[in-house]
Order: sequence, then structure tokens, then C-alpha cells
Amino acid sequence: MQTRTDPPGVPSASGWRRWMPSTLFARVALIIVIGLAIAQLLAFASIRYERGLAMRALMMSGIEMDIASSVAILNRLPAAERADWLDRLERPNYRFALTGTVQGAAPASSLMRSFAAAITEAVRPFPVIEVVQPPELHQSLQLQIRLSDGSDLIVHARRVERPISAWVLWALALQLVVLACCAWLAVRLITRPLQQLAAAADALGPDLKGVTLDEAGPSEVARAARAFNAMQRRITLYTNERVEILAAISHDLQTPITRMRLRADMLGDETDREKFRQDLESMDALVREGVSYARTLHGDTETPRRLDIDALLASMSADYEDCGQAVQLEGRVGEPVLTRPHALRRILMNLIDNALKFGREVRVQVRTEPEGLVIAVLDDGPGIPAEQLDAVLQPFYRLEGSRNRSTGGTGLGLAIANQLAMAMGAQLALVNRPDGGLEARLTLSL
Repeated sequence: MQTRTDPPGVPSASGWRRWMPSTLFARVALIIVIGLAIAQLLAFASIRYERGLAMRALMMSGIEMDIASSVAILNRLPAAERADWLDRLERPNYRFALTGTVQGAAPASSLMRSFAAAITEAVRPFPVIEVVQPPELHQSLQLQIRLSDGSDLIVHARRVERPISAWVLWALALQLVVLACCAWLAVRLITRPLQQLAAAADALGPDLKGVTLDEAGPSEVARAARAFNAMQRRITLYTNERVEILAAISHDLQTPITRMRLRADMLGDETDREKFRQDLESMDALVREGVSYARTLHGDTETPRRLDIDALLASMSADYEDCGQAVQLEGRVGEPVLTRPHALRRILMNLIDNALKFGREVRVQVRTEPEGLVIAVLDDGPGIPAEQLDAVLQPFYRLEGSRNRSTGGTGLGLAIANQLAMAMGAQLALVNRPDGGLEARLTLSL
């Protein structure tokens, strides 16, 4: 068997999916916002780069001439007056000093070397004794120039950054917020029809009473809504036809079954008569259970109402006790619950009958859990293999194919209970008990 491996250096799918939001709306919005943020960062980087180029051009195209003019002025002034002119000639990117020495190494970058060469060339005929770059100032130069009278002039030239104004950053941030809001609105318009479609699909339960989607809006959305509405109508039509066919078959089979029962009663052999009677009863039960299951596919049209479940369970326990079958009750609800009484009674009867069929002791536990009200039917029977716990909820599925109808049933009891549970918004689950036996757990929403 081949195993899928991700290319080297590429994070695994499970890795990046863990960091992704779970909803399509959040994923698309996040992708768009991240893309906009990257675009904003690129725009900001471009602006900074362009300003850097402009600053370099400014530094290389005029500053050396200004320095040369200032050096010429200081050279023509008497030595005693030069100190008074230093502040007047100082600019943001260069200044002069009449004392001190230059300290540092030769310029390291090509930009600073070009800058030094331009100044050296511009101040001619004054000789440049030394050009260094201070170690703590990477964008500055110090030049020692010899004036006509033999005195030295120290030039401190530096590259002055032109910072981005604060309002530019705020403008970019505001632009990102506006674009993010527009992206959120666009994604919401895109994903809302999907949410409505998902809600309509969830509402289409066994009763086939779904929600009809509005067929307005963009052409793609309207087309999907029309297709979904048509699908709901087709499903309803097909299911109604199946129920009608099963009902007709059930009705037509009643007559031959009755005739066969009469003929079986006229048999002389008591053993054969009893065998025929059992077969006919099994056939009749199979037909009735089949029709009952088909009708549960429509759900239950019963109107929900408040029900005292404690009284219902006590009544059912008494009925089983009258038939010689003990069903123990454990726990109480303590208050009425909104549910469908007839559907709930049918579900519990099917679960208890199934438990009595394969176990000797049957208990009905009532408890409240975070998921809702749980009514559990427990037996001490052989249980069900773990891989078949879901399969036994399907129609006509029996664990042992060799069983006869009297022991294995029709294979519809649990299927009917499961369909009725879904129709009333409950959940039915089968769980093997640790100490042996089966637990049929019905969870009702409170």
C-alpha cells in the first residue's frame, strides 16, 4: 500500500489545517485579509525603498556642491572669524569643525565610497587629507580638508533619513480596515446561501417537511435553490409512492393470509396446524412491521406536548409485569418534558421488547446528562459485536441469519425506533455494557 508523503520543506496538510478556522466564512475572510495585509506591507516597503532611492539621489547630486561652497567661504574668511560662521553654514546633513581629528576606518560600502569621492572631487583644489567612516555611525563620513593657510577643516557629512510621516501609517491602517470590512461583507454574501442551504438540508428530516429555499438572488444561488427544492419534492414523491406500494401489498396480503389461516385450522395433524399457524403469524407480523417502518420514514405528525415521563414508564412497567415480564425502573425525571408521547412510547416498547428477547433482566434508567435527558434500556444478554452496533439499526438486519422469526424477529424493531427517534429530534445509540449485555440509550433534547 502506498503512503502519501508531503514534499520536503512543505508542512503537512494536517499541520496547516489545524491552524485554519473550521468555517468556510472564516477561512475565506482570513485568506482575503491576509492577502490585503501582505499587499499593504509590499506597498509600504515600496514607498520606503523609493524614498531611499530619492534620498540617495539627493545626497549624490547636490550635497557635495554645498559642502564645496561652504569650504570656499570658510577659506576666504579670516581665521579669527571662521568659528562664528560654523553655525550659519551647518545643515541637517553636514557640519564643520575647526578642531579635532577624524577617527574611523575607510568607508566600507560602495555608496559611502561614492559619496566620499564626490565630495573629494567637489572641494578641489583643497586637498582632502583623510576620509573615514566613524564606527558608530554607518551613514556618516568625516573628511579632513587642508585650507589655503595650512589649517585643517573637519567636515562631518551624514545621510539624513526622511522618515515616513505618521499619518501615512494611519492611512494605510485605515485602508486595510476598510478593505477588510469590504472583504467580510463580500464573503458573507457568498457564504450566506451556503448556510441557508445547509440549514434547509438539516431541516429535511424523516417527516420530509423541509424548508423551501428562496429562489431569488444571483443566478448561481437561484439555480442551487431551485435544484434543492426540486430534490425535496422528488424525495417526498418517491417516499410517498413507496409507502403506498407497501400499504397496498399489506392490504392485498391480508386476504390470502386469512384464507391460509382458515385452511390451516382445518388440518387434521395438530403439529402441522401449529407450524402453519406460526408461519402465518410471522408473515402477518412482517407485513405489518414493514408498513409501520415505511410510515416512520415520514416521521410522526403527532404534536409535541408536555408529558410526565415518570408516569409513562411506571405504566409501561406495570403492563409488562402483568404479562409476567419484570422491568425495573431506576431514576426519575421529576418534571414534565415536551415530547411526542405516542412516538416515545413506541420507541421504548421496541427497545424493551428487544431487551426482553435476548436478556433475562431488563432495567430502564432515567438520568440527566449535559447532552439532554437520557432514557437507557439495559439488559444482561449477549450484547452485539462492536462492528455491528450501527448495522442493527438498519431495516431487516439481524445478527444471526440462522434464527427463526420467533427468536430473531423481523429485523425492523430497532430500525423503527431509530426512525422515530430521528423524527422527534432525539438520538438513539447502542452501547455494549462493560459487565455484559447491551445498553440502548435514547437521548432527548431538553
